[in-house]
Amino acid sequence: MAIAGQGFFAVAQARGYQGGLPTFDERQFYTRAGDFRVDRDGYLVNGQGYYLQGWSVDASGNPDRTQISPIRISQLVFNPIPTSVIELAANLPADATTAPVAAQIQVYDSLGRLRAVDMVWTNLGTNVWQLAINVPDDIGAPARGTTEVRFGQAATPPAPDGTIGEFANPTGVLAGSLPVPGQPASVTFDADFGQGPQPMTLNLGIFGQALGMTQFAGREYTVRNLSQDGVPLGSFAGLALRENGDLAINYDNGQTRVVARVPIVAFNDPDKLQRLDGQAFLRTLESGEARISDASANGAGKLISGSIERANVDIAAEFSKLIVAQRAYTANTRIVTASDEMLQEMINMRR
Repeated sequence: MAIAGQGFFAVAQARGYQGGLPTFDERQFYTRAGDFRVDRDGYLVNGQGYYLQGWSVDASGNPDRTQISPIRISQLVFNPIPTSVIELAANLPADATTAPVAAQIQVYDSLGRLRAVDMVWTNLGTNVWQLAINVPDDIGAPARGTTEVRFGQAATPPAPDGTIGEFANPTGVLAGSLPVPGQPASVTFDADFGQGPQPMTLNLGIFGQALGMTQFAGREYTVRNLSQDGVPLGSFAGLALRENGDLAINYDNGQTRVVARVPIVAFNDPDKLQRLDGQAFLRTLESGEARISDASANGAGKLISGSIERANVDIAAEFSKLIVAQRAYTANTRIVTASDEMLQEMINMRR
C-alpha cells in the first residue's frame, strides 16, 4: 500500500519474543514504506522489519480509535452460517393441469453442510395452489407441513390477478404471514439436522404485487430467482485494503471480514522528524504532535492499495539539482586542471 499525499504509516518495532510472539518497543515509529506482507505469526511486516499498526474493529466493523496496536491476521477461517432466509421468485403456470410441480432448494445447516428442502406445488383449482415442504434430512418428521397460497380473486380480500393474496389452512409447522397488501408474503418453518431446530423463512414476494411468486399464463414452472443466505466453512484466501483504510480478509466461500482499519499519521512539520534506519522516523518537539486520522481525512492523504512508493520527492526538481551539481563539479575540475598547468610551467621555467 502507498500514501498519496502527506502522512505516514504507524509502525512498531519488535524487541524480542515471549511465548512465541514478538514483544514491541513502547516508542511509536512512522514510515512511508508500505511493502507489507503477512509473516509467520500473522503480523503485517514491511521489508525493513517494521510492524504495521492500526485500529481494532468490533463485529460491525466500527474502529476503536482510542489506541493503535500491531495488526495481526489470526482469523484464518470463516465459520459456517446456517440458512435462515430463502428468496424465491417464480411463476406458477395458470394453464397447468392438476399435476404437482416439484422444486428443490439447497440450504446450509449450522455445520456448513448442504441440505435439501423439497417443495411441491399442487394446483387445487382456479388461483389456488397448495405448497408442501419436505426436508429429507430432518431427524424428526421430514414432512414439515402444507399451506394454501391463494392468488388474485381467490384471496380474501381479492388481490390483483396473478399476485399472492393470502395464505390459508396451514398444517404442520408451516405458518404464513398475515395478508397485508404491500407487506412481505412469507412462510416460516424449521428443520432439525441434528443440532437443534433451525428456523427458516421462505420469502415468496409481496402481497398484491407481481414480485416473487406469481401465477400467470404458461404451462411450465419458471424460476426467476432463487437464493439463500447460508454459507459453508470458509478458508483464508487473501487480504483487501479498502479506500477508507479497512483491512478485510477474503474467504473462499465468498465472504469477507473486516479485522482492522489502517490510519494515517500526519505532522505539522514532517521535515523535522528524526530519521532512523530502515526508512523509519521518530517524532520530535520540532515536528509537532502525531495526528492520527482516517485515510482521506484532515489532509492526511489517501491510501492506494496494490502500490508502493518508489520516491516521495519531485523528480524534476531533484534532476535539476543534479545538473547544477554536475556543472559545479565540472567547473571545479577545470580550476584544478588550470592550477596543475601553472605549476607545471613554473617547474619548467626553473629547469
